[in-house]
Amino acid sequence: MPRSRPLNRKPDPGPAGPSRGIRTSRRAFVLGAAAVTASAAAGLHAGPARAAGPAPVGTGARVISETYLGERTLDLVIESPALTGTAAVRLLLPPGWTPGTQQTWPVLYLLHGAGDDYTSWTRSTDVAALVKHSDLLVVMPTAGRNGFYSDWLKPGLNDASRWETFHLGEMVPILETGYGAGKDRAIAGLSMGGFGAMSYAARHPGMFRAAAAYSGLVHTTYQSPRGPSLIHGVLVKEGYDPYALWGDPFVHQHIWAAHNPFDQAAALTGMPLYVACGNGKPGPLDPPGTLPDLLIEPLCGEESAAFVDKLRQLGADVTADLYGPGTHSWPWWQRGLHRSLPMLTNAVGL
Repeated sequence: MPRSRPLNRKPDPGPAGPSRGIRTSRRAFVLGAAAVTASAAAGLHAGPARAAGPAPVGTGARVISETYLGERTLDLVIESPALTGTAAVRLLLPPGWTPGTQQTWPVLYLLHGAGDDYTSWTRSTDVAALVKHSDLLVVMPTAGRNGFYSDWLKPGLNDASRWETFHLGEMVPILETGYGAGKDRAIAGLSMGGFGAMSYAARHPGMFRAAAAYSGLVHTTYQSPRGPSLIHGVLVKEGYDPYALWGDPFVHQHIWAAHNPFDQAAALTGMPLYVACGNGKPGPLDPPGTLPDLLIEPLCGEESAAFVDKLRQLGADVTADLYGPGTHSWPWWQRGLHRSLPMLTNAVGL
């Protein structure tokens, strides 16, 4: 078990972080999820920890534990009134970061897909090595297995909670108060996280300077009932009431539209954007024998194309990487991060 440390002491370097390079196995969960393997779980047990810090005034949320997984990887557990529970956040720390720092750094918020968690980007890509020498704080929060980066219409069990309030109303103030997070923010994500990145950026104008979506659900009502049915299928598969998220897509059209990046595209025109997706056919980054994806990536690809068309009609600064053959899997999302990172970091001043 990690040992407690005083808040004013510099951490000893722990064991190497959990970045394992790219994985080419097929997804274990729909919409960009991958099972948390035993090896990934094993990487979480070690490293010194320290106790809780104070809550930012007014939020009621507070850090109740910190665990260092290496000199540059820090996991936080936040006690959240919005979630009526706790949630974890992984940080990749910039060079020169120290506990209690008064310095601030630009931030990349990096969001995971459905069925996965805050460990996924470091587990399944080379993001830790990619930003190792960059003056960038990378924040990877959990969003529940299927939380959809939203305050649910009917909060209740499991992920049916207030994720948007947690991330932007509680977590961000904590990071800006005590962990060196600055006001220059970019956001990116895969699949469900691609939806989250574009939805958050559109719903909170001025909060983010750039956004990227890889295989994202960026048009949730596309060719209704196709778009809503995919989301409902994910929720039903995990045992949720599918209408607890945003309600019925016909009765509660205004709620769906308020969260839908396509419907909120005009709010995204003031920043650089990156949209990447394949068509579900095996491509050059897929391992031999990969079967075609007949459902998720083709639909995400169609949604992405429609989203890009609308953005261009509105005069948005959007880079589209609709690359054709490619499945809903990690090799493509890692490539998307590599290709979009210069745009994201330039937007935050690096």
